[in-house]
Amino acid sequence: MLKDLLTLFYPKVCAACGGSLYKHEGHLCNNCYVHLPKSNFHVNRGNPVERLFWGRVPLLAAGSFYLFNKGTRVQKLLHELKYKGKQEAGETVGAWYGKELKSQAEFAGADVIVPVPLHPRRLKQRGYNQSLCIAKGLSAEMGIPVDETLIKRKAYSSTQTKKSKFTRWENVNEIFEPGTLKCLKGKHVLLVDDVITTGATIEACYNALAKVGVLSVSLATIAYAE
Repeated sequence: MLKDLLTLFYPKVCAACGGSLYKHEGHLCNNCYVHLPKSNFHVNRGNPVERLFWGRVPLLAAGSFYLFNKGTRVQKLLHELKYKGKQEAGETVGAWYGKELKSQAEFAGADVIVPVPLHPRRLKQRGYNQSLCIAKGLSAEMGIPVDETLIKRKAYSSTQTKKSKFTRWENVNEIFEPGTLKCLKGKHVLLVDDVITTGATIEACYNALAKVGVLSVSLATIAYAE
């Protein structure tokens, strides 16, 4: 009865569509689970995310769960995750994606999941790393450990939103460095981020991992924006 009373005054709503959630639903509704626009990139080699890095980063595999368009539920989901504290929604979507990735050898063979790090200043402002939320969901389904210490963001950079492709690259180029002295030689790292546009951040992360001898890098993001 207490839960019902709290729901009356503080209704639970879906992080993607804003609709009311039923008792059996978590942080996203079943309707969004079914109808959010999946890309299925992870089952197609040479998909748009992989092509984005051709000639730049030798990724073993890359994929994004959803297709991003402005004004859609995917944009609202990412906004709620990144700016409204909906960390559980990030873990939920990460777990949904993990269910699909664990059947793909190029992703399931990773030794460790590494979320793209935030600078300590940004982390203090936001209170959490949205990419870590996604990584935790992936880890729960795929059985691969998460390590957020392997890459360190050594310089504070302004937000990438509304920047041109070159400016995005310039904004993050060489701002990452290896975070620990753990032996990564010959390891396979699954990098995780929330959304990918130009790939500049991932390229910079790869350069940091290459310095410690990582053999293979794959990429998983929640959304892909052309």
